[in-house]
Formats: sequence, C-alpha cells, structure tokens
Amino acid sequence: MKLLTKEFIYETNTPECHASTLVKKGDRVTAAWFGGTTEGKTDVNIWTAVKENGRWSKPLYTSAREEQPHWNPVLFDNGKELLLYYKSGCLGDAYDWQTMLCRSGDGGYTWTAPVLMVEGDCGGRGPVKNKPIRLKNGAVIAGASSEDGPWRAFTDLSRDGGYTWERSDFIPLPEGVQVIQPSLWEDDNGVHLLMRSLNQRIYRSDSPDGIHWDMAYPIAVPNNNSGLDLVPLSDRLVLCCNPITSGRTLLALMESTDGIHFETTLVLEDAPGEFSYPAVIRDGEKICGTYTWKRQTIVYFEAMPE
Repeated sequence: MKLLTKEFIYETNTPECHASTLVKKGDRVTAAWFGGTTEGKTDVNIWTAVKENGRWSKPLYTSAREEQPHWNPVLFDNGKELLLYYKSGCLGDAYDWQTMLCRSGDGGYTWTAPVLMVEGDCGGRGPVKNKPIRLKNGAVIAGASSEDGPWRAFTDLSRDGGYTWERSDFIPLPEGVQVIQPSLWEDDNGVHLLMRSLNQRIYRSDSPDGIHWDMAYPIAVPNNNSGLDLVPLSDRLVLCCNPITSGRTLLALMESTDGIHFETTLVLEDAPGEFSYPAVIRDGEKICGTYTWKRQTIVYFEAMPE
C-alpha cells in the first residue's frame, strides 16, 4: 500500500476532537467529527468541513445545541443528498443515546436542523460509528450497537435510502464476549462485519441477508478496544485499525483476501500519542480515510495498492 496524501483537516478548532467520518463525491470530500472541551462535556458538538479545489473549508458548527454532549457522527451519501447521523446523550449513559439526523443538499456546506432518526429511540439506532453500505439488492445497512449492560451489536436495514430503519436481533456472541461498532461489507457469500471487542481480538460475523447473523468468532487481528473500519476493493479487503491489544498508537492499513487473515501493508502512525478511530471509504481503487490525531485534530489521507 502506497501513501499518496496525509494532511490535517484543520490546525486548531476545539480543545479536543474525535470520531471522524467522511464521504467523497467527485473531487469534493466532506468530513465530520465531534469536538469540544473534553469528550462527554455538554459543549461537545458535531463539526464538518469540506475539501474542494485542494483546500479544506473552516470547520462548521453543525449540530444544534441540546444541553448534552454529541458523539460519533456518520456521513452517508444516499444519491439524493448527504445524511449526517450522530448520537446525543450523556457520558456513562450510552443506553440513553438517541440518534439524530441532519440533511444537506449542497455537499455539506449547510445542514437542516437535526431530527430524531427513529421515534422512541433509546440506546441509539442506526450507524453507531462506521458508514452504512448499500447492498446489491438496493437496501442500505448500518452497523449498530448497544452499551446498555454487556456490549452487543446488531444491524439496521433501510429500504428508503437511510431515512427509516428495521433492526436485526443482537448478533450471537460466545459467552463472555462483548462487541460494538460493526464495519460491514458484502460479497458473493453474503454480508459480513468486523467488530471492536473487549476481548483483545477483532470479532467477525456473517449473514445471508444482513438481518440474520451467525455466531461471532475472533479473527487473527488483535484489538485494543478501539474503533476500526474496513472497505473492500476489487480484489482485497482493506482494514484500518490499531492492530495491538492496548494503547492507541500504531495505526495501520491491513489487507486480506478472506476477511480473517490480515497483513499490515502501511503504517500510518507509530509515534507516542493517540491515533485512533479511523474511517475509510473507497474511491475507485484508492482508499480515502480520516482518523483522530492526538485528540487535537483530524487527519485526512489517501492511499492505494502498489
């Protein structure tokens, strides 16, 4: 894997930032993240920025202030408009999270006021960290999870481009295993996902339809209880994660042909500090991504197979 571009989206904005997401359409890249004084404080809001003509716009305050912290934005282009999902709720009460939805018709420069994505939501429906994907049958599927008690993951399926959702049952787990924040892909054998865990390994589950899931099982990649993301290219899978069991340094791209055995092909960061919560998308055979840089700013990068 060859690194093409690596840059800060901005130099300074808020004292802390985290949990970025991105979409790309043509030459325009839109990114979002949460930022404020400290994660979990009531001044933590959602910010966006747009890159066009080689330059990033200034960060735009996007979410409406609701007297509670905001978390984990996720961007999705449904072909008609950009959708921005994010969680609203208090630290330590993830089961009280609610998923909010904003919409943009101009590529991320302006946004509608947020609305509750699912009526009666308590716990956070829809995309919890990673991008939804569109399945071959046209449905949109998102990786979701619950932190109310033991961590568990599920999926949400949308048949109208990401506006309304049908949830799956929780993904079956071996005893003692806890997982959240799935990243999804589809191939000729069905729908698959990888998950962050509390058990020092990335876990995988498989499904014929994105609703009915098999028992999760560990793959041969360590996990440090931090976010990951994955994207398929034409002949391989590319995973971005911290392939370690503790800490949040050593952030790398890894490649696989089976979704179980991965090889590190590009180290993005290996210095002291926190480099975490990557998001990756595909642009042809190129990988575009973002990640948290020491909680101070967000990095945007591009890479492609050599």
